[in-house]
Amino acid sequence: MHEPLHQLAADYWEYQLETSPTQALMLGDHRYDDRFEEMSREAEDAQIARLRDFAAKAEAIDPDGLDDADRLTREILIFEASSTADGLEARMAEFDVNNAIGIQAILPSLIPQLPVELPEHAEAMLAKYREMARAIDQLTERLREGVAAGRTPVRSIVEATIGQFDQLIGTPLDESPLMQLRVPSSFDDAQAADWRARLAGVVTEAVLPAFQRHRDFIADVVLPAARPEDRPGVMWIPGGEDLYAKAIRRHTSLTLSADQIHEIGLQQIERLADEYRTLGREALGTDDLSEIFARLRDDPDLHFTAGPEVRAASERALAKAKAAMGDWFGRLPQADCVVAETPAGPLAFYYPPAADGSRPGTFFVNTSKPQDWGRFEIEAMAYHEGIPGHHLQIAIAQELDGIPDFRKHAHVTAYGEGWGLYTERLADEMGLYSGPLERMGMLSADSLRAGRLVVDTGLHAKGWSRRQAIDFYAENSPLSMGTIENEVDRYIGMPGQALAYMIGRLEIQRMRREAEAALGDRFDIKGFHDTVLDSGMVPLETLERLVKEWVEESSR
Repeated sequence: MHEPLHQLAADYWEYQLETSPTQALMLGDHRYDDRFEEMSREAEDAQIARLRDFAAKAEAIDPDGLDDADRLTREILIFEASSTADGLEARMAEFDVNNAIGIQAILPSLIPQLPVELPEHAEAMLAKYREMARAIDQLTERLREGVAAGRTPVRSIVEATIGQFDQLIGTPLDESPLMQLRVPSSFDDAQAADWRARLAGVVTEAVLPAFQRHRDFIADVVLPAARPEDRPGVMWIPGGEDLYAKAIRRHTSLTLSADQIHEIGLQQIERLADEYRTLGREALGTDDLSEIFARLRDDPDLHFTAGPEVRAASERALAKAKAAMGDWFGRLPQADCVVAETPAGPLAFYYPPAADGSRPGTFFVNTSKPQDWGRFEIEAMAYHEGIPGHHLQIAIAQELDGIPDFRKHAHVTAYGEGWGLYTERLADEMGLYSGPLERMGMLSADSLRAGRLVVDTGLHAKGWSRRQAIDFYAENSPLSMGTIENEVDRYIGMPGQALAYMIGRLEIQRMRREAEAALGDRFDIKGFHDTVLDSGMVPLETLERLVKEWVEESSR
């Protein structure tokens, strides 16, 4: 063990927890319960400097003097600290108004998950909410900086976001998402009523007024300065070209150009068309691509009508995956995985289990518009977000022994989302899809992720309009128009993030093919999967080295 490196890793993780107190709380660390994230420019500057310092100190450690495990720790720390600093230097808070990923969209699903278990946790939440109000005002100031610098969001997205704030602010207090915190089980009725009354006071006196000020600034100042729909990409804002180049590196962990990624996406779309035609004959009785897309998009019999149906279908898929995972993975997570409905946020997303075991891993499915969910789509989603996707990946990482804590919770987008997408195809190998129609959902999910390579680069590097992006998806996928519009708005607000899924999946598949070719009959699928998962999240170049080392060992 290289003691200076391990101390640096410990200091880096502690810094992450201090500066991300809500993440710390979600992990079951209650030391910072009374804090909320700092959103000011000054705090951002300080964080960038500190992250650069962590990366520089790690780079100064000679890798030749490290064993394999410590060399891996050094590589991951350098990548994560540097890429996070790159992201902060993009100053995206200056134009961060987005209906898909903004704070007003995330809080309704986040607040009920906060582990308020003890009276002292509940008391700290009152202080945390006051700090939340302070953070909202800081976000307002960041938008003011953006308007002054000519860095503004897109008009249609601003309008949708204003509507979300109006709904959040206008919801009766007893129904407000802000009031959905857990009540400690040790509270009697009188204690619970007293605490909720004090919480309501903080919400009424501090949080809602801050949301109102933020909403009004967006409506009165940001909206008049917003970009039109024909200039939604970051290429249209000062510094946008450099921002996007760094976003590509950050989210793919590879050195690729926007043109290269765009072409990869177009190639994947073309390959998928052949798969649709083949499977369409079996599932829908036609190999006409336009008819296949129209049926999947518009046939009401192929879509849900109620949220509980969506959740029940997700739970059935998850149960099948749980029963089969032991045949494909040597290491299995101890933490359970469950399904939950949410009325807000992305269409589907995963929250990891608490490190102390107080909360299972949870994948959320947005059921606010159940008709947007095709019955054929749910199984692929469940396998991606739950098992064998994000839950195996993240829960296993958190349960690893003998590695620094920051590695248990590291986030490398291409690895994380690439694995999730890889497992949608793996589920087909595992025999988890119920039939041809559900396998069609696997193709639909691939269309979404392949389209992201084309649309994200189109928006941010090639000058596409929002309408052009929407039309591309409508012509090349069976996604509903509601889903398409939400997805495009998400990419506008998160440049580069959408590239991680398909780029990561293709890289993992390539590594597996090369390992299978090298090992022949000695290839072991459990061994391959354990190699991919047993080090936590790593950059793709690092993962390739780990797989090659496993192949060499398995060849002996």
